[in-house]
Amino acid sequence: MNEKQTVRQVQMKILETIKYIDRLCRKYNIEYYIMGGTALGAIRHGGFIPWDDDLDIFMTPDQYRKFKLAFKKDNSSQFVIQEWKTVKKYLEFAKVRMNGTTFIEEVFEDRKDMHHGIYVDIMILHKVPRNKFIQRLVYLESKFVTLYALSQRNWKPKTKLQGFVLKTLKVLPCQTIAKICYKRIYKYDNMTKNYMYCYWITPAKFNSGLFDASFFEKPIDIPFEDTKLLGSEKIKEYLKYRYGDYMKLPSKEAQIAAVHAKIFDVNKDYKEYLGD
Repeated sequence: MNEKQTVRQVQMKILETIKYIDRLCRKYNIEYYIMGGTALGAIRHGGFIPWDDDLDIFMTPDQYRKFKLAFKKDNSSQFVIQEWKTVKKYLEFAKVRMNGTTFIEEVFEDRKDMHHGIYVDIMILHKVPRNKFIQRLVYLESKFVTLYALSQRNWKPKTKLQGFVLKTLKVLPCQTIAKICYKRIYKYDNMTKNYMYCYWITPAKFNSGLFDASFFEKPIDIPFEDTKLLGSEKIKEYLKYRYGDYMKLPSKEAQIAAVHAKIFDVNKDYKEYLGD
C-alpha cells in the first residue's frame, strides 16, 4: 500500500463505483436509495462525510433482482457483484466491488477465495406488517442471522451477553435456524398496504431499523459530490428520524479520517497482496 494514499482517494474510487451503479439503475428503471451515513453526508456535506470511507444504498428484493439481471447483461469487466449467498461467513447484503483495487478488511484477511476490491454496499430493505409482535419477531430473527454470521468470523463480542450468545450458537443447528429466519424476513415483501420497511441485519437497533413506508415511496435526485444519486423525496424527514439533529457535527475527536481496511490500495489489485 502506498502510504500517501488517503481516505479521499478511496472515496473517489467508491464514487466511480456508485456512478456505474447509478447509470445502470437509471438505464433499466431500477430504484435505489442512498441511506445512513451516505444520505447524511449528501445533505450535511454535499457528498461523502469527510472522515467516512464507505457508501451504502438500499434496494428492495425485487429491485435488487432487477439489478442483478441488468448487471449480468451489462457484463462489466471493471466491477463484480459479491453476494451473501455465494460467500461464506457473510452477512445479508451485497457489494459491488471494483477490480484493480484493494480493500482487505481484518475480519476477512484470511479469505483468499473472495474478492477484496473497493466497494459499495447494497442493503436489502424488507417489508414488515405494522403488528408489533411480528416486527419484534423479525427483529430477533434478523439479530440471530447477524450474530450467526459474525460468529463464523474473527469477530470479538462487545458485551457479556453477546459472548454468551456466541457460545450458545456453537451447540445449535444454526444453518437450519438461519434458513427459517430468512424465510420470515422475506415473507412479507409482497405486501401492498399497511406495511413498514425494516433493515435489522447488522448492528441496527429496533427503532433505527424500522421505517415508515413513505420514506421509500419515490426516489429523487440528490446532489452528491460532482453527480446526483437517488434518495428519498423525504430524505430530511428520514435523517431526522434516523439521527435527530442530523446537521450537528460530532466531536472533533470523532472527525478523524481513517480507512477501516487493514490493507488498501486504489491502484493495485488485491491479488497482489494475498500472498504477502
